[in-house]
Amino acid sequence: MKIGIIGAGNIGGNLTRRLTALGHDVSVANSRGPHTLTALAEETGATPVSVGEAARGAEVVVITIPVKAVPDLPSGLLDGAAEGVAVIDTGNYYPQQRDGRIAAIEDEGLTESRWTERQIDHPVIKAFNGTYAQDILERPRPAGAADRMALPVAGDDESAKAKVRDLIDELGFDTVDAGGVDDSWRQQPGTPVYGLRAGVEEVTKALEQASPGRSAEFRA
Repeated sequence: MKIGIIGAGNIGGNLTRRLTALGHDVSVANSRGPHTLTALAEETGATPVSVGEAARGAEVVVITIPVKAVPDLPSGLLDGAAEGVAVIDTGNYYPQQRDGRIAAIEDEGLTESRWTERQIDHPVIKAFNGTYAQDILERPRPAGAADRMALPVAGDDESAKAKVRDLIDELGFDTVDAGGVDDSWRQQPGTPVYGLRAGVEEVTKALEQASPGRSAEFRA
């Protein structure tokens, strides 16, 4: 499958490593340009590209950049993507630590992923936002393993969500359907499932226990 990854930090870099190892055709981009991705490309076989080229022909696009950088993505980013492209949003809003105040999230109560959808004008699937990057490399397990981790996945497009859940299964993790994008507050920073290393039952329970109010640490 052709996959575009925008962001080559901890999550983006390790997804590049795992997805290329599984045989996928991966293009990877970052804000500094493809010339800065030579080492990752040599290590993995991924193709370094500009951000504007990352989605070209892609069946899945992963956006894994700071939330504050999402509005700077090029207009028409997904115009050249494959029909029915699934867009994965791994982002988290950290107003105090990194992103500054985003009024639509703070005042309108938008989930982070709903806000991201508005910026890129395309539905997204929220996944990997509470996953430790190293776990992508170190904790894959075969289906049915007692210690297989589960990841929450939220989104409105059921076809895209199924594609993302299948891909996560291939990566070696179970998934739990966390509802639509308006429900994705259940997996935002400060919630019980955020950073939880557990199986399907515990992840399901953690999602149910979430409170819609943001903790003080994650408010501007």
